[in-house]
Amino acid sequence: MMPIPYQLDDQPVEQISPLIQRQVIHGTQSTFVKWIVKKGGTVPLHHHANEQITWILKGRCDVYSQGKKFTLTAGTLLVIPPNIPHEFVCPEDTVDMDFFSPQRQDWIDGAPSVAATGK
Repeated sequence: MMPIPYQLDDQPVEQISPLIQRQVIHGTQSTFVKWIVKKGGTVPLHHHANEQITWILKGRCDVYSQGKKFTLTAGTLLVIPPNIPHEFVCPEDTVDMDFFSPQRQDWIDGAPSVAATGK
């Protein structure tokens, strides 16, 4: 198997909700996602079997998990272990890169993102 180069900005843009878009690349064992979130965008409380590493490139997100609030700003990374409930609220325009392991098989299978129920 050979390495495969991608241009992230060339990937299809999916409109998940009125305020949330994503671009996704799936590897054989992981998933990489660029989220573009407009001010007020939320991803409701959810959990999944995948470890998630969130990296904020621009803007700010408040992440709520297990009774705690984590404020993420540009340059901040947050590691969310598998099966831990979490919610995202973005009070300003935000660009977020997420890495999931193992890959998001649910998205590959066409399951809607939980963000589709967000504002």
